[in-house]
Amino acid sequence: MNQNTRPAALSRSSGVPFIKMHGAGNDFVVIDSRGCVHDVQRELVVLMGDRRRGVGFDQLAELLDSDATGVDLRLRFWNADGSLAEACGNATRCVASLLFEEDASRAGLKIQTPRGILSAERREDQIWVDMGAPLFGWEEIPLARPLDARALPIAGQPDAVSIGNPHCVFFVEDADCARVEELGPLMENDGLFPARTNVEFVSLVSENVLRMRVWERGTGVTLACGSGACAAAVCAYHRGLTDHRTKLLVDGGELEVDWCHDSLWLTGPVCKVFSGMFLP
Repeated sequence: MNQNTRPAALSRSSGVPFIKMHGAGNDFVVIDSRGCVHDVQRELVVLMGDRRRGVGFDQLAELLDSDATGVDLRLRFWNADGSLAEACGNATRCVASLLFEEDASRAGLKIQTPRGILSAERREDQIWVDMGAPLFGWEEIPLARPLDARALPIAGQPDAVSIGNPHCVFFVEDADCARVEELGPLMENDGLFPARTNVEFVSLVSENVLRMRVWERGTGVTLACGSGACAAAVCAYHRGLTDHRTKLLVDGGELEVDWCHDSLWLTGPVCKVFSGMFLP
């Protein structure tokens, strides 16, 4: 399939067309269900997400038609374990790059997600996405009970914040030494987080530069996380570690967050890897 050709309607008999993309190593399968009855269900997501028997991805992003006025499309996100995700910043940037490719005259986009309607802009060679305002209320994150989200009663006193999805951010001396694979799943499934949580391990490298490693809810260790970068930047700002604009060094490259007028703008690299047809 030509990468610039819009995928045809999904059909289990003929296969499922997809595009594989990544943003700083955070990898995605993109399925275009616009103009057809979508066929993406948990069973298909799990099959495609298997890195040995399927395609493999951190998340799957499904493009859907939107009936909201002034909105270009709707996005639905799936984690590799088949669970739904409320937000995915890097996948949103990847999809935005495809839409800008479809129509080079577009100056901006409106994308409907479970997080709300997000704006995307192309600024020279970068794709920026407005991830909205961070949420700190215990019921907004959500937490299991009323607590100060900026000092959780857990060893290491992590911060909690929602970027449309829950995050637990640990500030450590050296993120490279963090026990991500051990502590990540423990925190993801801690009873304090009734909807489970993403977990970030963050250290200050230099002025306005953070090192971040991440455990993503429903996926595991990933090379980058867009909403996680936003969460880390916000929490670092509240701790007086950084300014409103922050660079994050992740395992797959670099991301940048600009907290401007209560909106978190996210950017970083976008790459289209290949396209194909998945035969369930």
